[in-house]
Amino acid sequence: MRFLMFVTVDPDLDGTEAESAVNWIEEAGRRRLEGDRLRPVSDATTLWPKDGGGTFVSDGPFAETKEYIAGYDLLECADLDEAVEVAARHPVAKYGAIELRPVWQ
Repeated sequence: MRFLMFVTVDPDLDGTEAESAVNWIEEAGRRRLEGDRLRPVSDATTLWPKDGGGTFVSDGPFAETKEYIAGYDLLECADLDEAVEVAARHPVAKYGAIELRPVWQ
């Protein structure tokens, strides 16, 4: 079963966890299919539907929130319990939120 893991942080609390992240990647092993950090929300572009048709494009994040999605990982796990076990070991889980969503298959 595949899960998309969103790594969410408050920029005021964002620490440098590079070594811990490398350790987590090694520990996750083959269960982590891919993942990466995302550019800051200042680089985001949001598309919204316009009344009457078309698309409105704006700079910035998709929502007004203090926390932002800082990265993602795609996990392949036997079930939600295993995905929670893997995600809970991510270094950001100590100070940020980790969201897991099953992927339609």
